[in-house]
Amino acid sequence: MSATLKDATAIVGIGQTAFAKQLVEDEKTLACRAILAALEDAGIAPAEVDAFASYTMEDTDEVEIAKAIGAGDVTFFSKVGYGGGGSCATVGHLAAAVATGQANVGIAWRSRKRGSGPRPWKNTRAQLPTPAQWTRPFGLLRPADEIAMLTRRYMHEYGATRDHLFNVALACRNRANQNPAAMMYERPLTREMYMTSRWISEPLCLFDNCLETDGALAVVIVSADRARDCPQRPVYVHSVAQGLPSQHHGMVNYWNEDPLSGPSWAAAQHLWKQADFGPEDVDVAQIYDAFTPLIPLSLEGYGFCGRGEGAAYTEGGALEIGGRLPLNTSGGGLSEAYVHGFNLITEGVKQLRGSSTAQVPDAATCLVTAGEGVPTSAVLLRS
Repeated sequence: MSATLKDATAIVGIGQTAFAKQLVEDEKTLACRAILAALEDAGIAPAEVDAFASYTMEDTDEVEIAKAIGAGDVTFFSKVGYGGGGSCATVGHLAAAVATGQANVGIAWRSRKRGSGPRPWKNTRAQLPTPAQWTRPFGLLRPADEIAMLTRRYMHEYGATRDHLFNVALACRNRANQNPAAMMYERPLTREMYMTSRWISEPLCLFDNCLETDGALAVVIVSADRARDCPQRPVYVHSVAQGLPSQHHGMVNYWNEDPLSGPSWAAAQHLWKQADFGPEDVDVAQIYDAFTPLIPLSLEGYGFCGRGEGAAYTEGGALEIGGRLPLNTSGGGLSEAYVHGFNLITEGVKQLRGSSTAQVPDAATCLVTAGEGVPTSAVLLRS
């Protein structure tokens, strides 16, 4: 029998800063605050930390963070590429390190000042990477422009409408309205507001796009044996996967035979193969929502419905509490905060601890996904 990571490790601590359009503290300070909060939640001293995992787009690094928090000797560290696609992979890398004895206490984190900082695509001095040379000179300047093109293709092929996208935006906003930490906490969304809002990149309007946020989050991972002695209820890393499909081209994906079969399809194959349960057994999901159309595409990719059925799946309150698949219960990137999807991981932990502000009754399994449209990752959590 081949070795797996199934339930060998657990998340035992979570931490976050406030979320806002502009925070005064720099990214290093925010990172340290989130990490120290996660360690306090786990009941583990900073000196015991010996592993780190983060994003390649993270501006803070493990050397400075380790010194600042007072970590001991570090025996494992890794970085994952592709922006929002890396979120769940950081958990997977640490789970593998702890499960194989490379480390004992791992920290994954994301600290970002996107709300008050520059946009990555505004740097015109740097030479464009090869994929961007095929898109930006022709007007696809931002991720929103690229996803808008995929969305139009999806609408054309499968009859998806703006009402389906509104269903996604509304479900996330409704959950944020229950979450005092969310940027959109006291800001309800109506269909009229959605339908009359300004275009960002047609057919994507203002409310189809994620927030711009300053903030940081972190999680602590230890072995399943040690997790039983920690103060919080362990949330086990049941299965983890990364996905990069053949002939992939970031965001637009137009080299693929089917541009609408994105990285989630590749990640899902391995994720479910390693799991003891399937999509029908998932109690709650935290699905990467930088843009509303990523939700129906991901619902299809991860097997909750058939090809082309993701838009219709959102109908009838399916994504609300009490629906077929309660979704993004903190508000997600659309309405809580956009920190490259890391808040989806911490919300998944809260759901399985029973401490979410929009708690799904008796939730015992949770799917968390990273960015669809780029090389991605996903994790199945269980209580």
